[in-house]
Amino acid sequence: MNRSMAYFLLDKGILGCGVEEVLDIYFRHCSIKVCCEDLARMALVLALDGTDPLTGKTLIPRRYVQITKTFMVTCGMYNGSGEFAISAGLPAKSGVSGGILTLVPGRYGIGVVGPALNPKGNSIAGVQLIERLSRTLDWSLF
Repeated sequence: MNRSMAYFLLDKGILGCGVEEVLDIYFRHCSIKVCCEDLARMALVLALDGTDPLTGKTLIPRRYVQITKTFMVTCGMYNGSGEFAISAGLPAKSGVSGGILTLVPGRYGIGVVGPALNPKGNSIAGVQLIERLSRTLDWSLF
């Protein structure tokens, strides 16, 4: 499917380089090995508008963080994004390995891992945990 999409983008003049080059980069990004702590730390940097709380250094420009969080809310949980926005109300990005990176803006970065996936490709336990935390602690942005 990714290869088909890349050839479609190439045909429409959207892709500015070779399909295999783009797919290689995409697949490498999809294969980065992280643990739950790594997910939480990345989420914390996003929660703090791109600033590393340990060093105080800005790692990601604020505008890029805004764009990232918007994509996380609108499509970060695949076809379950709308439902997750209603139930948890937090920016999140899931991966097919069962990891979820989510954040409470200005406060927390959260990483969860649960390998069993629901039909939409999101961690069953992870979604349930984040939804419960958000409801209990009133974290929803909405």
